[in-house]
Amino acid sequence: MRGWLLWMTLALSAAPSWAAHAYAQFGDIKYPAGFTHFEYVNPGAPKGGEIRLVPPTRPTNFDKFNPFTLKGTAPSDIATLMFESLLTGNFEEPTTAYGLLAEDVEVAPDRLSATFRLNPKAKFNNGTPVLAADVVYSFETLTGKLAAPQYRTIYAEVKKATAVSERSVRFDFASPNRELPLVVGGMAIFSRTWGGGKPFDQITTDLPVASGPYRPASNRLGRDITYVRDPNYWGVDLPVRKGQFNFDRVTFKVYLDETSRFEGLKAGEFDFMREFSSRNWARQYTGKQFDSGELVKRAFENHNPGDFQGYVFNTRKEKFKDIRVRQAIGLAMDFEWLNRQMFYGLYTRVQGYFPNSEFHAEGLPKPDELALLEPLRPKLRPDVFGPAPIPPNTAPPGSLRENLRKASALLAEAGWTYRDGALRNTEGEPFTIEFLNDQPSLVRVVTPMQTALRKLGIEMTFRNVDFSLSQQRMQNFDFEMTSLRLPGSNAPGGELLELFGSKAAATPGSFNLWGVSDPAVDAIVGKVVAATTRPELATAMRVLDRVLSHGYYSIPQYNSNTFLIGYRPRPFVLPPTIPLYYQADDWAVSTWWASPANK
Repeated sequence: MRGWLLWMTLALSAAPSWAAHAYAQFGDIKYPAGFTHFEYVNPGAPKGGEIRLVPPTRPTNFDKFNPFTLKGTAPSDIATLMFESLLTGNFEEPTTAYGLLAEDVEVAPDRLSATFRLNPKAKFNNGTPVLAADVVYSFETLTGKLAAPQYRTIYAEVKKATAVSERSVRFDFASPNRELPLVVGGMAIFSRTWGGGKPFDQITTDLPVASGPYRPASNRLGRDITYVRDPNYWGVDLPVRKGQFNFDRVTFKVYLDETSRFEGLKAGEFDFMREFSSRNWARQYTGKQFDSGELVKRAFENHNPGDFQGYVFNTRKEKFKDIRVRQAIGLAMDFEWLNRQMFYGLYTRVQGYFPNSEFHAEGLPKPDELALLEPLRPKLRPDVFGPAPIPPNTAPPGSLRENLRKASALLAEAGWTYRDGALRNTEGEPFTIEFLNDQPSLVRVVTPMQTALRKLGIEMTFRNVDFSLSQQRMQNFDFEMTSLRLPGSNAPGGELLELFGSKAAATPGSFNLWGVSDPAVDAIVGKVVAATTRPELATAMRVLDRVLSHGYYSIPQYNSNTFLIGYRPRPFVLPPTIPLYYQADDWAVSTWWASPANK
């Protein structure tokens, strides 16, 4: 599932219900009614050509075309390229959305419902119109038991969807939450005919009946996938689509190891690749092809909130329930050595769960944060009211040796002592950790921490599996530690319940891998969702960051504020303006185009 939702704002006073072409949750709307295109696209970009990429996520074969069910793996970008929503955002305004399938939305004065009017031109790829009954069907299917459980969490505050007329649909809400109209506005819509009446979790090989600009070139399951542009795509001239999705073909090629993937780039098997390894970036992206310009190595800057990357503890496991144990294990990671010896100085240490953003907590709580924290004081550890945690540092005068001394003391307090060649609890059981891993390159990065843990008497072993098995085990919470990356968001909201909510912690298939189950966290997420202004949102998010960081549920890793991209410059043309907020692969697929002379 994408790490973003679409957002909007409602009138601050109880004004009459209204309808508009766009909505901003906290700020002004940049583009007025009647706008023709977004400024960062070329509205005259020619259609044609092909772009070939490798998935930015860990690779595996796909065994279904349905991205909304729990079991199995869907192909890369199928949700983005095939399924559309009532509203859509852009790469400039993080909290604004514009009409896509819907022409506008009318919000009731009490904010307990929102009615969307569908564009009469909207059609599915089988030629049938997108109707209110399809919207209702999509909502009821996604919130049903046959879809992945995270959707029931995301739409938990939506009571029902009702077809008011053939092209009008009303969503009723459990509370006057300003986010909810945009939550349903960002919901994927698909046809009632998809699957021909099969139970939803059995729709696997049936190609989606959806309204997006692309469709798969074939119905074959496997490794690589090619999407072809629908020549009859209904929305090609919409202001929110003008100058976008210009390629006739979009192909994702999967390579099961880094070496063959990079050789594929050099051999011309694909055109665009985001690099996640600093070692590869520093050592491999050199040679004649880069010197001649046949291939380009470029770091694209962005203003996105930083991604969270960390080693995750599964606190459902008894050994990780004690916060002192989790804090101690975190002291065994030496980021400064890693950045110097392995990362070529390209990375910075992740700070908190929302780095490089206004949502990051620093220092002591400010008055606005204390106003949220004080009512929760009985449910919080006292140190939450102190300085925000800073990851351990080994730069002089600090050292890994000193950090391990602190770790040993914390473990002893928690009842773990070294005897008979291992760290043991009061029952004599040795402390072992199984690290679930589906990235072969990660082993060398984790090995120094494995060595440091061994000095504490903790034995860490790697359970190396492929991506599909890793996903299966994480969905069932069948792991002890693993690695996780969460894309940063400019507009956090209800999806935080899926990441950190108590209900999600007990729901297999949820994204609450940590098992965070804390009534204080639930209450703070509630404040995030209920925020009525940007400052209120930022305050609640900083409080959430502070509380999560003091929980030591993760060991923060490292990140960068640039996208490291290797790509083939010909035949591609890049828009002259790079937007503020974007993901590199999505930006290339949706806004680049092929030069007519090189198609």
